[in-house]
Amino acid sequence: MLDDTDRRLLRQLLADPAAATGEIAERAGVTPATAWRRLERLAEQGIIRAQEAVIDWRALGYEVEVSLRFSLDKTEPRAFDDFIAAARGVPEVIAIETFLGRVDLRLNVIARDMRHYQEIYRSRILTLPHIADIEALMLISTIKDAEALPI
Repeated sequence: MLDDTDRRLLRQLLADPAAATGEIAERAGVTPATAWRRLERLAEQGIIRAQEAVIDWRALGYEVEVSLRFSLDKTEPRAFDDFIAAARGVPEVIAIETFLGRVDLRLNVIARDMRHYQEIYRSRILTLPHIADIEALMLISTIKDAEALPI
């Protein structure tokens, strides 16, 4: 599916997503036209889905991140759909993930400080539908947050 040239282009794109195609081409050892064609093909194939800005929410004053694990009331047929729809409406929820096993979903929630988190938890999280159980894990530090892939 991918050859060495594609992999070199993807590594360069991951290293500097804002780089111009010419710069990526030069670092990958191909012509700009080749780089453009191949990157377009990778995007058409869905391998490159988007180029996006990554905003550091801590720099915006959010100092607290909590991972909340939920088990839902599975006697309710719409539990997942209702919960996810409501959770999407909470602005401080930065990630929603579903799982198989004892934990059904995980929400990552950010807050300015513990008082703000308490407010979010009481007024927005506890009011989400169909909660059977919640477990909270507060982030202390991030050891590895790899954005690069082993390509």
